[in-house]
Amino acid sequence: MESKMPPLIAVIGSDGSGKSTVCEHLIEHVRKYGPAVRVHLGKQAGNVERAVIKLPLLGHSLNKAIKRNKVRNTKKLPGPLPGLVIMSFVARRLLRFRKMLTYRRRHLIVLTDRFPQVQIPNTYDGTVFPVNAPGGRFVSWLAHLERKAFEWMAQQKPDLVIKLNVDLEVACARKPDHKPESLARKIAVTPLLTFGGAQLVNIDANQPLDDVLNIAKKAVSDFMETQGYDPVSEAASDISQRR
Repeated sequence: MESKMPPLIAVIGSDGSGKSTVCEHLIEHVRKYGPAVRVHLGKQAGNVERAVIKLPLLGHSLNKAIKRNKVRNTKKLPGPLPGLVIMSFVARRLLRFRKMLTYRRRHLIVLTDRFPQVQIPNTYDGTVFPVNAPGGRFVSWLAHLERKAFEWMAQQKPDLVIKLNVDLEVACARKPDHKPESLARKIAVTPLLTFGGAQLVNIDANQPLDDVLNIAKKAVSDFMETQGYDPVSEAASDISQRR
């Protein structure tokens, strides 16, 4: 009989909720229950954008396409170049997602920063192409591929989802370079996401980091105990950190 897969724990929330910081600290706690790895499953468009700008000849055009990709409230599909840029992000995300599944097959506990969702399109960690919008045949095909990719990823639902809920004022203070209307939409969407009926834990991320971490750690400990996991020795935890 096939052995049970190790737990998959996802941390989600709007920009400014502290996802990356929480994951950075929380992974050490997760490793107390066995070998574990942290994986980022977001788009990471900012890192790509900075690298693209430096490209000779095509850098300026591709950067403009990336910026058009960020405009979600459009009533028609983008052109071929922006469409290809969108799909490049989808391809990168698929690669990281497959790598995450490989870690699980190697019996590693996985902690993810973000997780793909199909419940609410055109918002964070969801599809980018407008739904049912008119456009050329080629870009319509790309939009179909994107939907299929996200549907496949969303089928591999997390075992535990830690939601970091934050107020708009706090998020804006933490992310002054982000547009308030974009942050407001993500904040509004966060409570609505169910991730296929996964176990959910809601945390008030307006609190100081130490308080948020303590609540997140307790949520992980309670969950792991229900799954039959006991804390491992310090030596075993050190081995998992070197993986």
